[in-house]
Amino acid sequence: MTAPTETKTRPTYYEELRERGYSRRDFMKFCTVMAAYLGLETSGAAQISKALMTTPRLPVIWLHFQECTCCSESFIRSSHPMVADIILDKISLDYSETLMAASGHAAEAVMQKTMKDHYGEYVLCVEGSVSDYGDGEFCCIGGKSSRDILKEAAAGAKAIIGWGSCACNGCVQAAKPNPTHATPIHKLVRGKPIIKVPGCPPIGEVMAGTLIHIITFGTLPELDRVGRPKAFYSKRVHDSCYRRPYYDAGLFVESFDDENSKKGYCLYKVGCKGPMTYNSCGVIKWNNGTSYPIQSGHGCFGCTEENYWDNGPIYKQMASFPGFGIESNADKIGMVAAGAAVAGVAIHALATNVQKMGLIKKAIQEGKEAEHELKNPLSES
Repeated sequence: MTAPTETKTRPTYYEELRERGYSRRDFMKFCTVMAAYLGLETSGAAQISKALMTTPRLPVIWLHFQECTCCSESFIRSSHPMVADIILDKISLDYSETLMAASGHAAEAVMQKTMKDHYGEYVLCVEGSVSDYGDGEFCCIGGKSSRDILKEAAAGAKAIIGWGSCACNGCVQAAKPNPTHATPIHKLVRGKPIIKVPGCPPIGEVMAGTLIHIITFGTLPELDRVGRPKAFYSKRVHDSCYRRPYYDAGLFVESFDDENSKKGYCLYKVGCKGPMTYNSCGVIKWNNGTSYPIQSGHGCFGCTEENYWDNGPIYKQMASFPGFGIESNADKIGMVAAGAAVAGVAIHALATNVQKMGLIKKAIQEGKEAEHELKNPLSES
């Protein structure tokens, strides 16, 4: 079967990048970075580079509904300059209310042409929740409701990506009482592959990596049980947090700006939701890997999880969270660890290994005995 003429003439990503002045070395560095983010094997960089050198630009329609545009802002400020170039300029971003130069009828004509000419080929990216109240009158663009626009654009999409928590879980707009009936896209679209990339906002490199996977392999990345790419959402923020040793040792910030806060202790008691939130914040971070909320002294909001605005007060300690062993009783373990130095060291070393709880208990007992001997050095003589 002969490919359409337009497909033949569309340049590849590599060709477009070279035209913008990027060297082959820059290109390979980008491929290596993306392979690392995606958790691919050693050959991953070669697979990505081959795909970008041979694959014509992928048509993308990027819709904006009930949101603040922070996802787009995060994306275009990715630490790697080629992320914006290869995605925004080089993936033929056919339609985006925020980034495109056209407006009004001209913009709508571009969107309609893309949906017609690339039916079944384009990727639909959605930023923002959709109003499902009444006739959808709370969110309209060009005289159409966001609900109707979404369904029309989704019909011919190869795949749909929900950018950010608004599109994936409703975010603050869906918080009680949810007057606009703000609804995540997966509850309105059926029969189409949907990738959720939650976050408020998601990290730019996570967004780029998701698209690069589709370009490279022509398939969706491996997703977790709620539809998020496992490469970026398989571990809790708690698991990669640099403050984790303080949690294990029972050393917590009791209130913002107290002495423990200045020492960088764990933020669990002032509301950090890291133990129940899946994201790669502590690994990739924002702003060229500079920082993330916990590193800035603020607890995790849990923004990648369902109904996070209604999951309890933001600045209060969670009553409990899913976990085993030490994680089911942080306060109790913390008091024991603080009272027995030897036990504290053991807990710090073994807390994350549920199978070694027996050793932890033994260490606590030895710590108590050691403390007793220090207080009563002649009791055994």
